[in-house]
Amino acid sequence: MKTTLINLLNMNFEGRQQYLTDHGDELLHNMILHIGVPENELRDQLNYRLFIELLSQNQLSQEQMNSTAKTLVEHDYLYSAIHDGESDQVFTRSFSALWLTGLLHADRQLHFLNDEDALAILNACSPYLSREKDVRGFVGEKGWALAIAHGADLATAIVSHPAFEIRLSPILLQGIKDSFWKGSVFTNDEDERFVAIVEQLINQQFPEEVFIEWIEQVFDKLQFYVMEVGYTPQYFAARTNTLNFMKTLYFTLKFSKKAPELMGIVSLFLGKWMKQ
Repeated sequence: MKTTLINLLNMNFEGRQQYLTDHGDELLHNMILHIGVPENELRDQLNYRLFIELLSQNQLSQEQMNSTAKTLVEHDYLYSAIHDGESDQVFTRSFSALWLTGLLHADRQLHFLNDEDALAILNACSPYLSREKDVRGFVGEKGWALAIAHGADLATAIVSHPAFEIRLSPILLQGIKDSFWKGSVFTNDEDERFVAIVEQLINQQFPEEVFIEWIEQVFDKLQFYVMEVGYTPQYFAARTNTLNFMKTLYFTLKFSKKAPELMGIVSLFLGKWMKQ
C-alpha cells in the first residue's frame, strides 16, 4: 500500500488520472481500509495527503465522493469503538472526521450529495464531539490522534454546509460544552477550533440571546460542580478549558466586531471567574 501511495503522490496529474480511470474504485476502497492505521507515515503523510490532493484537484468522481462520505459515517469509521476510551481505534475515528470535513467542504461547490443524503450525513456527524472520549494529541510514534480537534473541524464544516439546519445547533454546542469536561486540559488549539464553530453559527444568524443563555449554562455547570462535588482535578481541567475557550471567543468577537452583546456577557463572566 505504501508503494502505491508514494508512486501516486509522485505522479503528474495526467498519470494519476489515468491510474484512477483504471483502478480508482479499488484504490479508494483500500485507502478507506487504511484510514486509521496506527502508523503515522502511512495514515497521515501518505494516505490522508493523497486523499486531500485527489479531492482538491477534483480527481475523484461524484459517485466516489458520495460513497466515501456515506461509508465514513458508519459505525466502523466515525464511531468505531467510540466507547473504548484510549485505543488505536481513535485514529480511525479522528481521520474519518478529517476526511468527512474535506468532503463536506468539497460538496459545497460540487454538490455530489443530494439534499436527503447531505442532511443524513450532517445528522449522523453532529453528536460526534459529545461522544468522543479520547482526548490525546500526539501519541508517540503513532503520530497525531487529535480526535477532539478534528471533531471540532467537522462541526464547523457541518454548520457551513448548505444543508445545515439550525435545529442541529444545540447538539453541536452541547458537544463543545461536553468537551470541556473530558478530564484533560487541551493544548493543541482546540479552543480556537471550538470558537470557529461559534463563528459559523453567528454567520448563520443563530440568535445572540440563545448564545448568551448557553454561555450562562457553561458557567453554571462549573458552579454547580464545585458546590456538589468540590475542587477536583476534573473541575480544574474543565475550568481551564472553559476559560481558554471564553478568552479566545472574546477576542474573536472583538476583532470581528460581531455579536457585541455576547462579547459583553463573555467579558463579564471572564472578569468574575478569573478572580476565583
